Amino acid sequence: MDLKGKRILVTGGAGFLGSHLCELLRDEGAEPIIPRRVEYDLTEQTAVRHLIDKERPDAVLHLAAEVGGIGANRANPGRYFYANAAMGIHIIEESRRAGVEKLVQVGTVCAYPKFTPVPFKEDDLWNGYPEETNAPYGIAKKSLLVMLQAYRAQYGFNGIFVLPVNLYGPKDNFDLESSHVIPALIRKFVTAEESGDTHVEVWGTGSASREFLYVEDAARAIVLATKTYDGSEPVNIGTHREITIRDLVLLIADLTGFTGEVRWDTSKPDGQPRRMLDTTRAEEYFGFKAETHLEEGLRKTIDWWKRQEQI
Repeated sequence: MDLKGKRILVTGGAGFLGSHLCELLRDEGAEPIIPRRVEYDLTEQTAVRHLIDKERPDAVLHLAAEVGGIGANRANPGRYFYANAAMGIHIIEESRRAGVEKLVQVGTVCAYPKFTPVPFKEDDLWNGYPEETNAPYGIAKKSLLVMLQAYRAQYGFNGIFVLPVNLYGPKDNFDLESSHVIPALIRKFVTAEESGDTHVEVWGTGSASREFLYVEDAARAIVLATKTYDGSEPVNIGTHREITIRDLVLLIADLTGFTGEVRWDTSKPDGQPRRMLDTTRAEEYFGFKAETHLEEGLRKTIDWWKRQEQI
């Protein structure tokens, strides 16, 4: 798909990943259309139909989601299931009805079973139940893969499904009530270092592992998939490298200059034991390979957050 001159609806285009993605789309000569949440409630089918009929996009990139870290997932399981399922169902159906040329659905690593052989291969997606704290969110997203495959079979609708691992980077959500692990840790350590605090409290035991993908790499992967991938199979997007939460905490503490004590609250959950993706398909199907090393990406993210504090 040549993106030059294409009108591309990007749900969540003003958000973390979306803002980086829209910059790349403009570089490709495309015209991103970014719906405002105050104008369009994407959980309502009539609002989605009005949006697509009004804008007449050539392609739709569905990034919009209601999501957070472990605490937010535990507090909002019903909302996260409903909102993510409803948004995706309406976006896919109304895009099909309007004859949209292509749809890219962004899924989540949370869709994988809790105990998945590492590295996670796309063929293992259905071999068990997701980790309990984020299962409603993960299953809602995974159901959209089934919908896209069914729509391809019945209607010939060109919808693809990509599965990014945990993202981080500038413009991330740093709200401690709803943020993911990296922005939460950065905020805690920067605040502690600036305030002269002697310790920082961190959830869990630190034994779980995660894989993290820099947001600009993720945006580049989605652009590549939009341009060159038209298959029905889900595709992982990641770095194929994992780090334990304990090592991540120590790395962020070092990069922020914090020299105090790290206290582990072991009464809090670790979440899924391990996460690392097999990224063979992404490289084979649309030539994606992550370029940003974790330490480099963390430095950029920490620098960005410190600048925001000064604004």
